[in-house]
Amino acid sequence: MPKIKICGLFREQDIEFANEARPDFIGFVFAEKSKRFVEPSFAENLRKKLASGIVPVGVFVNAKIDSIVSLQKNGIIDMVQLHGNESDEYIEELKAKCNAKVIRALNLNNSQLSTLNSPLSDYILLDSQVPGSGKSFDWECLRGIDLSGNVFLAGGINLQNIKEALKLNPFAVDISSGAETDGVKNRDKMLKLVSHFLYF
Repeated sequence: MPKIKICGLFREQDIEFANEARPDFIGFVFAEKSKRFVEPSFAENLRKKLASGIVPVGVFVNAKIDSIVSLQKNGIIDMVQLHGNESDEYIEELKAKCNAKVIRALNLNNSQLSTLNSPLSDYILLDSQVPGSGKSFDWECLRGIDLSGNVFLAGGINLQNIKEALKLNPFAVDISSGAETDGVKNRDKMLKLVSHFLYF
């Protein structure tokens, strides 16, 4: 059964909503240009309030490796999601310094489908050409491909299209703007999104 990640939590209310909805993963965005950016010190406070069993993921864009390692070793994040142009050498160094599993994001085009079995990252996240835009890409190119082992499907997933996303049977779906109203997480949307997984 697919899992669900709600990304971009940066308020105490967001953690309260997550604890009630119980997604499998939540995401803290540490990319300063993001409107969902959270300071590491505040993320530490949010992490302490997060219910056990929900895995915190740190989202980074070309961050210093030592900064990521510090967040993981201090227990603020358990997994790492890379959204920049991090090289294979970067990922090798990161994995040598910390034991967190790595999600490597791809802004999808058909030529990148061969990367789904990347030996360096533990998971692949497929996003739209404009990450964070709330717009989905054409999922037809994924038909017939086994996504269940290691693929997070992202990009514009919301209450209107989540059933279609689940038909692709990814390892997990990653939702951010689809769980929001006016740029902040919405309790009812989070609860309704997670409820789809109870009956999948």
